Amino acid sequence: MLSLHYSPVLPITNISFSRKPTLSSSFLLVKDKDGPNGLAHSANPNSMLGHCLARTSNRVPPEINKEENDQNQLPGGLQPELMPKHVAVIMDGNRRWAKNRGLPVQLGHRAGGQAMKQLALNCSKFGVQVVTVFALSTENWVRPKVQDEVDFLMNLFQEVIRSDTGELMQLIRVVLRNDVRLSIIGNRSRLPRSLQNQISRCEEVAKSNEGTRLIVALNYSGRYDITQATKNIAIKVQNGVLQVEDINEILFEQHLETNGIEFPNPDLLIRTSGEWRVSNFMLWQLAYTELLFVNKLFPDFNEADLVDALTAFQRRQRRYGGHNY
Repeated sequence: MLSLHYSPVLPITNISFSRKPTLSSSFLLVKDKDGPNGLAHSANPNSMLGHCLARTSNRVPPEINKEENDQNQLPGGLQPELMPKHVAVIMDGNRRWAKNRGLPVQLGHRAGGQAMKQLALNCSKFGVQVVTVFALSTENWVRPKVQDEVDFLMNLFQEVIRSDTGELMQLIRVVLRNDVRLSIIGNRSRLPRSLQNQISRCEEVAKSNEGTRLIVALNYSGRYDITQATKNIAIKVQNGVLQVEDINEILFEQHLETNGIEFPNPDLLIRTSGEWRVSNFMLWQLAYTELLFVNKLFPDFNEADLVDALTAFQRRQRRYGGHNY
């Protein structure tokens, strides 16, 4: 979550994982019959991606093919059959990251935005089908003396969304051959009109894509989600559209913000910054989610940390309230 409040964190026991070797994201190759040495072209040869691909083409043996590359997509012994379908992330620690470096808070949020995009890329590369990030909580609006920071975040979100519809999606198409789908959940009514319009345009552009779905929870909270679902069901009962006997878990889930999303309930929740709580995030959907708390500020959360988290998830036995003994 893009935190708008700083409070010191007392030392706690860190959950650590054995570090596994990872594949550097800066040396990712994709077979393309039209490119030299089996490398994909960049649509714009003058772009940063074009320069990177041109540089790698001089260092990679031409016999490397797509099948060999595919085998290297999962580092550290990760098993594709055990990969979580849905990973949710509470992006916490942007303000502390900036404070620790003597930087303005805004630069911490900007660094968090870059880390969010890299997280989406890495999850797509590893085969995670849905990624949800907690970007802004409804509680952020009621905190004192943060309006300037909220205004900055609104502008930052517009920058990130503009980038995601072009730069990020182009990068995924060219390098990973996998179009990202974008969904925004939360109460949009309090967002600036210009941001609402950008969100709608971005979702329209990405609606026909078939790859990893990136869900951004913006002005969202779990209690808000449940309250709105309850109100909508109550209105339908009042109007005679539904009977009380019709209400069950399936119907309730159809009125949540995640309705219509394949795999709406996260398999794994990652929270950064060392805090051990879910902070009013996806309260209904997290009923059987595996929780992982990482003692690292979100802008520093990298590909190796994600591999560690996925490795820890794959070692767990999920019983959904039952037992296997």
